[in-house]
Amino acid sequence: MYHKQLDEFPTDFLWGASSAAYQIEGGAKEDGKGLSIWDKYAHQVGNTFKGTNGDVAVDHYHRYKEDVELMAKEGLKAYRFSVSWSRILPAGEGKVNQAGINFYRDLINELRKNKIEPILTIYHWDLPLALQEKYDGWESRKTIEAFVNYAKILFSEFGEKVKYWITINEQNVFTSMGYRWGTHPPKKQNIKTMFQANHYINLANALAITKFHKMVPAGKIGPSFGYGPVYPKTNNPEDVLAALNADDFNNNWWLDIYCRGKYPFFIKKQLENLNLMPEITEKDKAILENDGAHPDFLGINYYHGGTVQENRLQKPVIKDKEKQFNKVDPYLMQPKGDQAKNPEVPMFNSVENDYVNKTNWGWEIDPTGLRIALRQVYEKYQLPIMITENGLGAKDIVENGKINDQYRIDYLADHVLAMKEAISDGVDLIGYCAWSFTDLLSWLNGYSKRYGFVYIDQNDEQKGTLTRIPKKSYTWYKNIIATNGNDLSLLKHGEQK
Repeated sequence: MYHKQLDEFPTDFLWGASSAAYQIEGGAKEDGKGLSIWDKYAHQVGNTFKGTNGDVAVDHYHRYKEDVELMAKEGLKAYRFSVSWSRILPAGEGKVNQAGINFYRDLINELRKNKIEPILTIYHWDLPLALQEKYDGWESRKTIEAFVNYAKILFSEFGEKVKYWITINEQNVFTSMGYRWGTHPPKKQNIKTMFQANHYINLANALAITKFHKMVPAGKIGPSFGYGPVYPKTNNPEDVLAALNADDFNNNWWLDIYCRGKYPFFIKKQLENLNLMPEITEKDKAILENDGAHPDFLGINYYHGGTVQENRLQKPVIKDKEKQFNKVDPYLMQPKGDQAKNPEVPMFNSVENDYVNKTNWGWEIDPTGLRIALRQVYEKYQLPIMITENGLGAKDIVENGKINDQYRIDYLADHVLAMKEAISDGVDLIGYCAWSFTDLLSWLNGYSKRYGFVYIDQNDEQKGTLTRIPKKSYTWYKNIIATNGNDLSLLKHGEQK
């Protein structure tokens, strides 16, 4: 769709940035905090790059005022952060740790003082270790109850000061990486377990949202989902059908249950045929289908989409003839190695996209895909959308005390322009939280893969000074916010004033 003139961003648009507790806070054992599954996992040999962990991370726990001051100077309208469950409840349930409550209350107050809207994520992957050891984590219905009780504590403590809430971040990623591929905690490789755990998380999400609507009636809540549009390799009808299958498997399986309370019929039937469909009780159905369990908005984390062709059972792949996307990718759920043991095999085969470039870390760069994603999600679910993550991971270099990350500016500018085009198409977009505000621990990749507007002197040996240095992109984003994203000179090739 070509527009002679693009619509402006809404005047109350939430220009922000994101983070996650384990990746930035540090203070892993301070002030009564309990351990999370990541605190244990990162200390097990071979799980992370060079054994990097979140013990110190970028020390946000002690430097949050300095970080919020930098946010205010950049002009941020919003800041999305997550709460460490085990900092609030060291055992995941039971006694509340008041020091943890105080930390997040102080952070929220500091944000409010600087006119920055806090966006609170309840769960960003760091399950309390005690719940993993006591109940097998998300494999048990007991953890559903623990999550809802934890959420109620947050609603009670912060409901009056936080308007926007995220229940669960990228459920599609942490379930597949943790229970299918074994690259995240709890490091299991059992696809049936993955689908059952995923169902329990859906129940936890629905019950928390239902409780929120009763306890915080003036607030807004929804999950954040790692979404990627799916393209057919060619206009061969079989490739188009494969793309339809992949969209159901990679996206609708989660979004339909969030927004409609029902699993999509096509994937449900395939999983039933394979004996992989989770056990669902009548009570479960009532919980999921309850209108009060549905979100007020959707958080969308966008990095890239995927391309597929006809499944390899009907179209066997000739070695070296097709470029295969044979790696574990959290947004495609595509298996590594032999696909014949996996449920997507009869449905689609993922391949590389010949029309897009890639980052140095191998992720496709596809800003038009963001516009497509926004259109698809908004048309189907008719809910306001907040982009809760989008950014470029790169190895930034400090030269003469400065970081010229023009490549990040170009990447972000193209995606902001795509948002402006989506708004002109009619999408109700309420905010954009770039990933991330500061550099942070990149889960499995250590501190070399940087995303932030603010450089932090931390290294893979974890011996950095933790000095904060705003990058070139920091100034660019400051200008984007000041002009409400409506200065096209800032969006065309990332030009700056």
